[in-house]
Amino acid sequence: MRAIDTLLEAAWLIPVEPHAQVLEQHAVAIDQGQIIAIRPIAAARAEFAARERVDLGRHLLIPGLVNAHTHAAMSLMRGLADDLPLMTWLQQHIWPAEGALVSPEFVADGVELATAEMLRGGTTCANDMYFFPEVAAEVYARLGMRACLGLIVMEFPTPYARDPDEYFRKGTALADQLRGHPSIQTCFAPHAPYTVSDASFKRVRTYADQMGLRIHCHIHETALEVDEGRRQHGERPLARLKRMGLLGDDLIAVHMTQLDASEIELCARMGLSVAHCPESNLKLASGFAPVQSLLQAGVNVAIGTDGAASNNDLDMLGEMRSAALLAKAVSGNAAAMDAATALRCATLGGAKALGLDDRIGSIEVGKRADLVALRCDSLDQLPLYQPTSHLVYCASRRDVSDVWVDGQRRVREGIVLGVDADDLAQRARRWGLRVRQAVAKAGSSPP
Repeated sequence: MRAIDTLLEAAWLIPVEPHAQVLEQHAVAIDQGQIIAIRPIAAARAEFAARERVDLGRHLLIPGLVNAHTHAAMSLMRGLADDLPLMTWLQQHIWPAEGALVSPEFVADGVELATAEMLRGGTTCANDMYFFPEVAAEVYARLGMRACLGLIVMEFPTPYARDPDEYFRKGTALADQLRGHPSIQTCFAPHAPYTVSDASFKRVRTYADQMGLRIHCHIHETALEVDEGRRQHGERPLARLKRMGLLGDDLIAVHMTQLDASEIELCARMGLSVAHCPESNLKLASGFAPVQSLLQAGVNVAIGTDGAASNNDLDMLGEMRSAALLAKAVSGNAAAMDAATALRCATLGGAKALGLDDRIGSIEVGKRADLVALRCDSLDQLPLYQPTSHLVYCASRRDVSDVWVDGQRRVREGIVLGVDADDLAQRARRWGLRVRQAVAKAGSSPP
């Protein structure tokens, strides 16, 4: 018998690849953080001598969820300014609070709060865009979660940087520092067409090519953004970005609620990925991404939560359900974004967007062991007919029992390992008081 680290046994295994496959009574063999075999449970027990054998009973085992777009530190602004349109929300509430309070300490505590929430809900990898990414990197690495950190670029000063030169200087230094890290990578993150100049976008393109980094950007989030883009630049934002060479298979285009048929075809032709954030778009009334049309055109679609300030949670299971339901309503087709496709977008789609689909996003031999187990035996989950549709339309993050990243257990029976929950809660409450005071001082009290 071959000695290995871990053997995970579950009633149902949904590997994502092959598409729509469900395996019953199967085990995943893990050694040194890698999936080395997938076998029926009896065969696996006969073949492997595991240092730890985990009998998950009536559980679903799925790949770790990939949050393709979030602002993790903004978990400390959860519910700060609800029920407002995007620009009012940003200009009168979020930006004043950020200007007053964002600091390395704010980011450290906010990312720890977000990481605990994401891991507890089955998310094992996040594509994060926020200030002080070097601080975020330390937190993600310490808690054992995989992350891609955006090297943010804007034209105006923030507590993080004074001007584009400083954003680029800090970002490129961090990218060099983290190069080769086993679980943390970086990408360029020009914030949006309305906050980034042509000159900065061109620098992003040049540096991304030179450093081999991907690009992560809010694009076509609202009709107002598109209208203002046409007024200021004489063209729609997507056309402007194409002119500057930003459209390609290294671009993660976030939101994309305002797309016509020619732009959908352009997305497919250029090979970019779309990070779909349905709940944030709904809450801010930003619009509806034409997800089914994008999928039919062959565009890689991933799913993200956005930040907790505009969602108000980082629940990828809930986001996946919303994405599937919304796709049906928007397209008028009940078969749109079926359950297997929704799960694929929330796992392998996100991995592909980040250039990690050779490592994560599915349960396959040779990939890293980023895995999530969900209970399926509570009264509110019975009976169970089809595991994948059950996962998408019935299960919730509260059903997540255990999570592994790189073969290491990060959640055990619902408890996030390495986090002092009581201490973290106290820090979050203190920040809540400071945020409220800062916003009130700026003259825009939370509703």
